[in-house]
Amino acid sequence: MAAGGVVGPIAFVTAWALCGRATPGYSPSQDAISQLAAIGAPTRLAMTLGFVVFGIGVVAFARPLRQEVSGPAGAAAAVCGLATLGVAAVPLGWVSDGLHGAFAGIGYVALAGIPLLASLELVRRGKRAPAIASVVIAVVCGACLVATTVASDHGLFQRIGLSVGDVWLVVSGAALLARPAPRRPNG
Repeated sequence: MAAGGVVGPIAFVTAWALCGRATPGYSPSQDAISQLAAIGAPTRLAMTLGFVVFGIGVVAFARPLRQEVSGPAGAAAAVCGLATLGVAAVPLGWVSDGLHGAFAGIGYVALAGIPLLASLELVRRGKRAPAIASVVIAVVCGACLVATTVASDHGLFQRIGLSVGDVWLVVSGAALLARPAPRRPNG
C-alpha cells in the first residue's frame, strides 16, 4: 500500500500542527510533539490518532518500498511505523516516559535510516541524483533528531527532522502511486 507513505506522514504533520496551534501555551519550538498526546493533554485523542495513522501508514508502505528498492529500507520503514505505534501506546505521563522515549528513539533512527538504506539500491541502479538526495535527507533528518537531545529548541529540531523524513516518505509513496500498474497477461 504505497498510499500509506503519503497518508501516514500527512496525517501526522497535520495532527501536530493543528493540535499545537489549539493548545494554549504550547511552543512548537520548545515542546515535544508527544506532549500533545500526553495523559491529560486536551489534544490527546487527536494527536494519538495522528501517531496511529502514521504508524499504520508507514507499516503498510514498507511492503511496496521493499518491492521497489530491495534491501533493508522496507524493514526500516516497518520498524519506524511500529515504533510510532509504540509511542502512541505508551504516552507521556502513563506507564514509563523512558519506554516512550525508547520507542521515539527507535522511530527516529529508523526514519533517518529509510532514505539512507534506499540510497544503496538507487546507487546500484545508477540513479545518482535520487541517491544523493536520499543521503542528504537522511543526514539532515538524523542530525536534527540527534539535536533534539541537546538543543534548547528541541521542539523545532524535532519538527525539522521528522518533516524532512516525512517529505521523503510522501515523495516516494507518490512516485510509487504514479507508476502505471503492471500489465497482466490475458487469459
